[in-house]
Amino acid sequence: MQNFFTPKSIAVIGVSKDQNKVGHVIFKNLYKKFKTYPVHPNEKSILGERVYHSIQKIPQRIDLAIIAIPAALVLQAVRHCGQKGIKHLIIISSGFKEIGNDRLEYELGKTLEEYGIKCIGPNCLGVFDAHSGLDSLFLPTKKLTRPKTGGVSFISQSGAVGSAVLDLLAEESYGFAKFVSYGNGTNLSETDFLEYLEKDPQTKVICMYLEGIQNGKRFLDLAKKSKKPIIVIKGGKSEKGAHAALSHTGSLAGSYEIYKGAFAQAGVIVAESLEEVFNIAKLFITLPKPKGKKVQIITNGGGYGILTVDEVEKQGLPLAEMSAKTKLFLKHHVPKIVIIANPMDLVGDATNERYGLALKMCVDDKNIDLILLIILHQTPLIDEKIIDIVAVHKGKKPIIVLSAGGKQTKILSRRFESLNIPVFAFPQEAVTSLKKYIEYF
Repeated sequence: MQNFFTPKSIAVIGVSKDQNKVGHVIFKNLYKKFKTYPVHPNEKSILGERVYHSIQKIPQRIDLAIIAIPAALVLQAVRHCGQKGIKHLIIISSGFKEIGNDRLEYELGKTLEEYGIKCIGPNCLGVFDAHSGLDSLFLPTKKLTRPKTGGVSFISQSGAVGSAVLDLLAEESYGFAKFVSYGNGTNLSETDFLEYLEKDPQTKVICMYLEGIQNGKRFLDLAKKSKKPIIVIKGGKSEKGAHAALSHTGSLAGSYEIYKGAFAQAGVIVAESLEEVFNIAKLFITLPKPKGKKVQIITNGGGYGILTVDEVEKQGLPLAEMSAKTKLFLKHHVPKIVIIANPMDLVGDATNERYGLALKMCVDDKNIDLILLIILHQTPLIDEKIIDIVAVHKGKKPIIVLSAGGKQTKILSRRFESLNIPVFAFPQEAVTSLKKYIEYF
């Protein structure tokens, strides 16, 4: 599959001078980073590059061809690629089984098989590789910012879901490895990409949006053997959603409860929203492996601490009991108004130093496995130096920061996350993600 991500030469079939056309956008994304050949029967030059009237006119060997032409012309283009010896295609074009054109999709499958071609699509966005720069997305960079390099890879049956996620993650600090939008999956399916990403050294966490699975047994067998966390959100949970999935990519969605049961047996983490997919993923990217499940809450706001306790209890996670040594030390080193319990309430006049002392004692306490650190930046004696105080303990024990607020809080939260310290605004999203993260191990 490597030619889908790091090809030495690329042909884009369907490149016109119209800057709004799919082929033009794809070619523009690629031609400065890769040796890229535009193909169009009537053009002579695009963006200063010679245009070839057919794929067969290109004298050089082509590792990857990207097809962005009307569906009726796709079979002929695939045959021309096969005759030239091209073994990897991305077919962006729609108009196949997703609109009920099963016959054309069948013929496409047979043609790909005849020439031994691996194909992503049709009806897809294709591939984005943040490390190599391979970008077959037909969405202009001014409208969809590409995320920086990182360890999260995302397989999506839906191009729209994938593009929205890419745009959102471009604002985050965790970065991306690879994105694959495979559409109808005529030739290569979600399971093939799962197998590839499991072996990919740049991928640390595999996230997936699925509407259906073509080969359930193979998928589950691979998932059971995977050494990387797999986080899935399933589209088509409801009856109407399943019907929509059939008309979207031609997928039979199946019973959501059956999927959930099978995923649980295979060790796949099931998320209930797209936001949750990446909330969980960022914990795998940033946190050390937990040694247990006991949670200690530290707060400078009593009510926020209580809400977090409620959520921890609701989710069935155990609250930690600080050791007698920790309690005694803190009793002699913090003001009497501080509540040394779980939650530990440092109260509204908490200083950076008080946080630092409480955090150090909890990190060193063997009775505590994970720390939910609530920092309400609105209190008067907390400033941006709190970031450095927390960062000292990064990697020693899983620490999640909870901070809710407006503009200034969001600025400081981004600074935390730039240091790979995960931040959540609300207890429910933090604890839900934390529970699924813990249960993986």
